[in-house]
Parts: sequence; C-alpha cells; structure tokens
Amino acid sequence: MYNYIFGKIEEITGSYIVIDNNGIGYQVYTPNPYAFNEGENYKVYIYQLIREDENSLYGFKTQEEKDLFLKLISVKGLGCKMALPILATGSISGIVDAIERENLLYLKKFPKIGEKVAKQIILDLKGKLNMQISADFVESSTDELMEVLKGLGYKDKEVKAIIPKVDNSLTIEDQVKEALKLLLK
Repeated sequence: MYNYIFGKIEEITGSYIVIDNNGIGYQVYTPNPYAFNEGENYKVYIYQLIREDENSLYGFKTQEEKDLFLKLISVKGLGCKMALPILATGSISGIVDAIERENLLYLKKFPKIGEKVAKQIILDLKGKLNMQISADFVESSTDELMEVLKGLGYKDKEVKAIIPKVDNSLTIEDQVKEALKLLLK
C-alpha cells in the first residue's frame, strides 16, 4: 500500500495526473487535476484500489483530503468514483459541516448523490469527522474568500482589513456572510 508519491507532474488531464517518480509515470485520479502545475514537483497522498478487474491510484494534495476521501468511501453505496466529485466540488470544511448538521440539500448538490445516499453519508459519518484543518487549507480558504468578496465589488484594501476577523473554521458560505456583516459596519 502506498502512502504518497513524490515526483514531477508530467501530464494533466480532466480526471487524472501523471506523476513521474524515478522514471515511472503513475496515473493518479484526483478530485481536481488542475490544482497541480505541470513540470512541478509535488507530494501526492495516495490511495490504491485493487480489485479483480481494477488497480487504480487516487491522489490528493493534502492528508486531510485523503482522510475525508477514505471516510466517504467507507459509506455503504459510495465508491471512489462517487467520492471524487464530492471532493472536487466541495470544500473539506463545507462537506464536514454538512454532514454534522445533517444538511441533505448540500450533500445532494454533488453529482450522483441522491437523497438515499446523502442520508447514508450522514448516518455513517456524523460524529466521526473530527478532522484537523491544515495551514494550507486555511490559506486556500482565505484566498477563496478574498476572491468572492472582490467579485462582489469590494476593494482589495477593504477585504484585507476584515479577513483576519473572519473565522476560518466556518464553511465558505458562512465566511462570506460573516465578512459581509463586517464590511457593512
């Protein structure tokens, strides 16, 4: 079983990356291949799926992302190909928050996730997702918040002044609400 592969990204496609490690190119399915840059070195956290008809690698930029993926695929009826789009279109804190608050609407917005699977996710994972959020995640969450606020027409200076006052552990939606309250004061 692999834990991670460190190497240079040789190819990026819509669903996977090819990472070169000592002259071997590993095809790794990832939630967001475009989060990687071709020609740069990365440590990609790996999950290897071995079945009778399949031997696939799934890769993640952070250990937190991999941990959430492993929790998701432990849910009855939810496999790797359904868990990847959840991680691709949702933030880690948003997904965890939705599960803990039993937010079916948030979970059903993901591809191939209906009411039955969303309820199963909540049933199997609620209370079991005490995940630590890394500094990389907090930084990317802050960047996302800045982009949203700039997109709403706020100046860079205004946004930078209130960002430190916004709670990073909130979902991006709640961060935006909190930031807007601060900006309107």
